[in-house]
This record gives sequence, structure tokens and C-alpha cells, in this order.
Amino acid sequence: MNIDVVKSEKNELEVKLSNLTLAEVLRVYLNQQGIEFAAWRREHPTKPVILRVESSQGTVKKAVSDAIGALQKDLAKVSAALKK
Repeated sequence: MNIDVVKSEKNELEVKLSNLTLAEVLRVYLNQQGIEFAAWRREHPTKPVILRVESSQGTVKKAVSDAIGALQKDLAKVSAALKK
């Protein structure tokens, strides 16, 4: 999977992702955390996805890191349940 940072500022982040599913899941987790704006766009199905995140509270990088941590915990729970 390719991840490229397009724009990185304190309150704004744009990341280019090669995986649409990951972009959508991160968008959902970020919006659940109270981020002001998290959305993805793709100009064409053959082009990569751009995930844009904006917040006026705290840093956006920390919010993305927290969302990834929450996602990992939830995936570990699902994995453990499937192993039973």
C-alpha cells in the first residue's frame, strides 16, 4: 500500500492513499472522534484517493494516529472473536 503526504500543517493534512477502503474507514473513525472535517476524494477510479482532514483543536496528525490506534484495537477484537 502506498501512502504519500501531500500537505501537512498543524490543523490540516492531505494524504494520498492507494486503498479506498482504508480511506473510508479512517474517515469514519476520524468523524467519530469529533474532527471538524474528514473526507476523501478520487478524481478517477484509476487515480489514488486523497484523504483530507481538518481540525481547529489539537494537531491533525495526533487525531489520525488516535484513529489508527482505535481501528487497530477494534480489529484485534474482531480477530480474537473469529479465532474462537
